[in-house]
Amino acid sequence: MDILGTVPFGDSPCLWKDAMTKVKICGITNLDDALKIADLAPDAMGFVFYKKSPRYIEPLKAYGIIRQLPVDILKVGVFVDPKERDARRTAKLCNLDMLQFHGKESPRFCEKFAERKVIKAFRIRKNVKIEDILKYDTFAYLFDAFVKAKPGGTGKKFNWKLIKKLGDLKRPIFLGGGLNERNVAKAIELIGPEWVDVSSSVEIKPGRKNIEKARRFIQAARSAYVTG
Repeated sequence: MDILGTVPFGDSPCLWKDAMTKVKICGITNLDDALKIADLAPDAMGFVFYKKSPRYIEPLKAYGIIRQLPVDILKVGVFVDPKERDARRTAKLCNLDMLQFHGKESPRFCEKFAERKVIKAFRIRKNVKIEDILKYDTFAYLFDAFVKAKPGGTGKKFNWKLIKKLGDLKRPIFLGGGLNERNVAKAIELIGPEWVDVSSSVEIKPGRKNIEKARRFIQAARSAYVTG
């Protein structure tokens, strides 16, 4: 099993169960928060490279933070409809482990980054069609709540059962959207995602983390197991 939460099997990931769900803390903007969050040993930390986000961080600043973090914590770059060259430059500068595309990026655009682990995010409203998701041959899928004009980090919850109805997507699932220390265990037990992704519910304000809330979130997530 590798750190990303899959058991290699040919060219396709085989999802694992009976294991702790991994945790990604997203929206890191400063070194103080980053080091304190790192002490909690999340599985990944996310850096938002979308200028309209209140959690935006300049790539050079992110590089300065990432180089001081433990190597066993994965570093994820979050992008919203970026230019290809900008995403590549940032990924190389910051030595990112995974790229998360959270906008309207096409399947073809995502395929251009096949040399890296790509997470394609989908904002869920009332209906979600599996055929629309499977057009994206990416490493993993992330499901978040739909809020008009806000690509992510809204703290809004969506109907998790819509994801459960999709069945086995044959890829790791990142679940986001309104997760907090009170509901994350329930979400894991219902959906069985390989990862949970949190930002706003572990903050003092956008871009500044509440370390104690982050600690409780991680503990709650790791207390929940999937056995089916």
